[in-house]
Amino acid sequence: MKMNHIAALLFDYGGTIDSNGLHWSEVIWQAYEAEDVPVTKEDFRAAYVHAERTMAQLPLVRPEHTFADMMRIKIDLQVDWLQEQSALPDFRATRDVRRRLAGRCYASAERCVTAARPLIAALAERYPLALVSNFYGNIGAVLHDFRLDRYFPHVIESAVVGVRKPDPAIFRLGLDALGISDASSAVVIGDSYDKDILPAASLGCRTVWLKNIGWKPYTGTEQADAVITDFKELEGLL
Repeated sequence: MKMNHIAALLFDYGGTIDSNGLHWSEVIWQAYEAEDVPVTKEDFRAAYVHAERTMAQLPLVRPEHTFADMMRIKIDLQVDWLQEQSALPDFRATRDVRRRLAGRCYASAERCVTAARPLIAALAERYPLALVSNFYGNIGAVLHDFRLDRYFPHVIESAVVGVRKPDPAIFRLGLDALGISDASSAVVIGDSYDKDILPAASLGCRTVWLKNIGWKPYTGTEQADAVITDFKELEGLL
């Protein structure tokens, strides 16, 4: 069913545009499996959390870093932690393994973005677009690298504005950037129920949940104005 009376669209980036709704922990875990890295998923998830927290606390990612640069930093932090915890033998934590893991993740993101780009271009001709993202301060370089920057004249990035999802204030900044006073005329598209859908809905925005494998199991009680399982389904919705 098509949504009507839309004034603007606000997109999440990571986990939405670059992975078709699949939580990035799952994307990276698939790379570990493909490279036959001998770690348990439990240890990997702990390493993933460690890397995310470290990258949030330390200025390891610079504004000019591309997605490939960022993935190398992230994988190095994960693998270093796994070694320190004796969860991964040193001889399986080589530079070559690390680069192959990062390369698989980049290739996965590139495939998803390439698939999403034509639809984003089409939507940008019909609606004002904004990007609202929890990111590391380099979203501009990432968008440029993936040739998406032309479609998002308004970018609200957590590391720049000092507000992170699930705080609804970050979506309010997106609405303000677009000049939207009536939140119900804006549609927010994101993969995270807790970080995208709930805070956007609390402001009165309409929501499209791109539902795939998340960080934690779903309860079955989640609600959004529309639920899709593939980014391309937006074409018939918007």
